Amino acid sequence: MKPNRGKACAGERDYVYTLNAGNQHFVLTVPLKFPVQENISHLHGRLMLLHNLPCFVENDLKQSLNKFIEDETIKGYDREAEMALEAVKSGEVDINQLADTWAKAYKETTLEYAKPEENSWDEDFADVYHDLIHSPASETLLNLEHNYFVSISELINERDVELKKLQERQGAEMDKVMQELGKSLTDQDVNSLAARHFESQQDLENKWTNELKQSTAIQKQEYQEWVIKLHQDLKNPNNSSISDEIKVQPSQLRESVEGNGRIYEEQRLLEESFTIHLGAQLKTMHNLRLLRADMLDFCKHKRNHRNGVKLHRLQTAMSLYSTSLCGLVLLVDNRISSYSGIKRDFATVCQECTDFHFPGIQEQLEIVQKVVLKARAQRSNKSKKHHGSKDSGIEDKSKNIERNQSNILQGEFYITRHSNLSEIHVAFHLCVDDNVRSGNITARDPAIMGLRNILKVCCTHDITTISIPLLLVHDMSEMRKFIPVSCHIVVIAEVSIW
Repeated sequence: MKPNRGKACAGERDYVYTLNAGNQHFVLTVPLKFPVQENISHLHGRLMLLHNLPCFVENDLKQSLNKFIEDETIKGYDREAEMALEAVKSGEVDINQLADTWAKAYKETTLEYAKPEENSWDEDFADVYHDLIHSPASETLLNLEHNYFVSISELINERDVELKKLQERQGAEMDKVMQELGKSLTDQDVNSLAARHFESQQDLENKWTNELKQSTAIQKQEYQEWVIKLHQDLKNPNNSSISDEIKVQPSQLRESVEGNGRIYEEQRLLEESFTIHLGAQLKTMHNLRLLRADMLDFCKHKRNHRNGVKLHRLQTAMSLYSTSLCGLVLLVDNRISSYSGIKRDFATVCQECTDFHFPGIQEQLEIVQKVVLKARAQRSNKSKKHHGSKDSGIEDKSKNIERNQSNILQGEFYITRHSNLSEIHVAFHLCVDDNVRSGNITARDPAIMGLRNILKVCCTHDITTISIPLLLVHDMSEMRKFIPVSCHIVVIAEVSIW
């Protein structure tokens, strides 16, 4: 049956159109190949043009052509159906196999009879982790994560030391060459040495990048397998070794003390809290906490185990799969990357600890870049269709977008998810320009509009706590130093949305 499918309605058929003009009678015969794949309107236009037909027959020809193609297509499908029925009656097609095929297709296309979707590995692991973090094994999970963090941090320190030594050695070599420039060496020798230095530095960075990526992948696999095994053991009431498995061994905790031996100061300074009520009839309560801090302090893990630090991390882990998430706003430029500024510092913090639940920061940025390219192309096409080329302002904006397809506009933001940071789960990367540094911004400024959109996302996606740079800057400029002290010391505004 399958080889003959479609043959009954395929083939050429002659379309005949008769035209009476006074005493003259004209007949137009055109062979058409069925099934007709091309646009009927285009076919009608070509017939009018090729045969020099008068304009008064245009509508009649189009109606006749549409009716002919529709009738012949239906006749072809009828013939195909008759052939299929004859094949079933004659025994050429197994009726049981045909019934199974129809039943399978019906189940796959009908939601009522479709099989429920199976949970993915990520969903299963999320459920298992949520159960364990709310059990006596939570401290064991945090200790294991801390050990992994210390291991990755040590690798990063080794990488930084090796890169620093290479740069110092290359700097000394370049100084010697520059002293001999014009005497025994030429500009070509200097350029050749600089190229070799660059290649050596790239090779070393690639080596450490691959080693960190491999170590992170191994840690993630080991951690997930251990979590699954521990969850299975907890479900087995006859397992007597479970208490030893989740017992906290202080001697097994890896401590990495900084060289100067300083202890992390747990108590934050210059902090004030407020509770406000907004709304005329239906009032909502919001908690505001103003404090002086670095934005990345909410992300960094502390290497020395202290009770305050562990409690912060425990709270973040317990609310990872909950309706009480924590967010953070970072002010970035229009490039989706992690090569400069606070974006680089944030990516470094993210890479210091393995993310066991979500993709790494670089993978998430690559996904964001693809989404931005797709959205930018759709927006550009839509703008061209609606406005054309008459509006010069829109045309200049469209050209600017086309030149920077991978960049985002002022006020736009992208989101990254994290489970390996100290006190946040979601990071909002808000694109701002130099206008926010001047302080002359209005309520319609793109940065303010972007903050409004971020708060909307928080309200619809269970993000109840968000940390925002109060003056929309990460670093204080000379001009802002003249702001009164009571405002100057406040750098972070943390808002709890209820």
